[in-house]
Parts: sequence; structure tokens; C-alpha cells
Amino acid sequence: MKKKIAILGSTGSIGRTLIEILKKDKKKIEVVLLTANKNTKEILKQVKFFKPKNLIISDVKEFLKIKKKLRKTKINLFNDFRLLNKVFKRKQIDYTMSSISGLDGLDPTLKIIKYTKKIAIANKESIICAWSLIKNELDKNKTIFIPVDSEHFSVWSLINQTKDKDIEKVYLTASGGPFLNLPLKKYKSITVEEALKHPNWQMGKKISIDSATMMNKVFEIIEAKKIFTLNYKKLEILIHKRSYAHALIKFKNGITKILIHDTNMTIPIFNSLYSNHEKKLVSKKIDFTILNNLNFEKIDKKRFPVISILNTLTNKNTLFETVIVSANDKLVNLFLDKKIKFTDISKILLKIIYHKDFKKFRAIIPRNVEQIKKISNYVSLKIDSLSI
Repeated sequence: MKKKIAILGSTGSIGRTLIEILKKDKKKIEVVLLTANKNTKEILKQVKFFKPKNLIISDVKEFLKIKKKLRKTKINLFNDFRLLNKVFKRKQIDYTMSSISGLDGLDPTLKIIKYTKKIAIANKESIICAWSLIKNELDKNKTIFIPVDSEHFSVWSLINQTKDKDIEKVYLTASGGPFLNLPLKKYKSITVEEALKHPNWQMGKKISIDSATMMNKVFEIIEAKKIFTLNYKKLEILIHKRSYAHALIKFKNGITKILIHDTNMTIPIFNSLYSNHEKKLVSKKIDFTILNNLNFEKIDKKRFPVISILNTLTNKNTLFETVIVSANDKLVNLFLDKKIKFTDISKILLKIIYHKDFKKFRAIIPRNVEQIKKISNYVSLKIDSLSI
């Protein structure tokens, strides 16, 4: 029997990587759902190759365009994720990849959980802002969850069934981005183009800027705390320039485990799809020149001031995480539009964290998607009106 696959956000970098994996196994898989927002050119290529039964295009204009092009096909075309109940009546999907970026991916993720046996989530905003909602749906529907971010997939692989009480420390690695060795006095003149040049990974603009400020690693610590129900005191960031080691775990029995792989998202995605060594992935040989010189370093908080945000967080799930995510999104966009300096991202973000208008959210527990989106919009509008 063919493995039934659904991809939320099939035209993004994670979605396209999964598509390339699936192309090599076409005889054993059936793509039952693809979704995109505006990139209809890319999704039409995917439709031609996989011939999925169902397609969701979120953008109304692009939906109407593609509707004309596919009018002679038998594909079920939709514009709204609320119509998933018309696509699937029961747990029909074997594996779902949730890779729609930003908070736009939250509602589709929550809605598809009941229809899939396994879900791999690559959307960090959803996990950070609404893990309690996601976890509730996972438990209620007995759906298997696998994190796809390379660091969290590594921790998930290393921990296995280990309990929190048996773990002494979890280390997530960070390359340090493009400015790890840049003199601090030159930070004020960093350009958008320079900030987008990550030394190890080919990534989108938003995550590249987050990597340069180290905000991406702040988010990953928050994710790890939620996914693995760990106390923040057990989580730490280590600088590892080559991005070859992705996570280290020190257990209370004296054993320390480390997971390594190339800077290639194919590896965690492939292993989230194929479990128990059911299929072989052809990859590079171990690079012993890197392995013999891993060179882990403590993080410089003067160079990466956003790290101090972690000291302000409690171990509860609150709407304050939504404030952080939304504020950072807004500031990164302002920097990409060249309206603020690179150093302003962390400077303004830290002011927002302590701003009186946002303190109340530290005590409010997320209840639903609408509430989270409302807070996100509020934060964005507030930043426009604040003199900070």
C-alpha cells in the first residue's frame, strides 16, 4: 500500500526539499494534498509530477487563476483550510509536513492533525506561540509528532524515551552567523545584503536575519523547552562555527550524546518521513576534518544581546511568546526594508520586552488561534505607534 502524504506549504524551502525526496520514491508514495499561498508557478510543476487529488491555494487571486488552469482536471481545488473536512473524512494521511511559514501556518497545522497519523512540524512560530494547543490536538487524536528543525530533530533523536529527570543539560549549537568575528564597532554599518549571507546554510531572508542576531537560537531554546518539557535551566546555547554538530545532551548517568550531520535539511526531513531505517539516504561521508575540530564556544552576550530575553521567560506557556515572535517579525521586516539599522533590531526588541503595555501578557495562557492572531496584530500596530 502506498504511503499517503500531505504537504502544507509545498513551495517553500522545506516543502521543496521534501518534494525532491518524494520524487525518488514515487512508486511507493501518493501525494494526497499540496498547499501554497501565491507561488502557483511552482505548485503547478508539483501538480504535474505527483497528480495530487487535493490542492489548497490560500491567496484568492492566485486561487482564481489556478482554478481556470485546472478546470479540466479531477483535482479538488480549495481556497480555505476550513474545508479540510470536505477533503478528508477520517485519519487517511500517513505523513503530513507542516511547513507554512509564520503564524499563517498555525491554523492549518491544528486543523490537519486529526486526519494524519504522523505530523512533522517545521513551523517554529506555531510551536512557540501555541504549543499547548498543538499538544492538546496531538494527544486527543493520538497523532505522532516529529520536530523537523535540525536542532530539535537531533534532540528528539538523542532523547528517545528518556525522562526529563534523567537529563542534566541540553546544548543547542549555533554557527554565530556572518558577524561572529566582526568588530563590535562595525555593527552599526551592517547592511541587509551582508546580514543575508549566512556562512553555512542557504535560508530565507527572515531566518537569515534571525541567525545573524541570534534570535533564531532564542526561538529554538523556547521550542525545545516546550516540545521536550524541559526547564530553561537545562537548556544552553553553544557556538559551533561549522554547524556540523546540532545538539549535545548530557545525561545524569555521566553519558553525553552528540548528533552530527551535514548542513543539509534533507537529513532531518528524510528521517522524519522514513523511520526505523526503512529506506537508505545517500549522503556525504563523515568529515573528520570538522569532527576533529568541533571547537565549541560559550556565547558572547555583548555580541548577541537578544540572548538575555531568555532570562525574562517563565516555564509557563503564555501569550508573551507571541509578543516576542510578533515584535521580532516586525523589526526584521523594518530592517529588510532598510527603515532601521541592524543594531536597532535587538535594541528595540529588548525595549519592547520590558515595555509596560506588554507585561500583562506574561500571565495570560493561549486559548485559541484567534486570540494569538489578535495579539500578534496588536503588537505590530503598537510598535508603529510607540516612540522607541
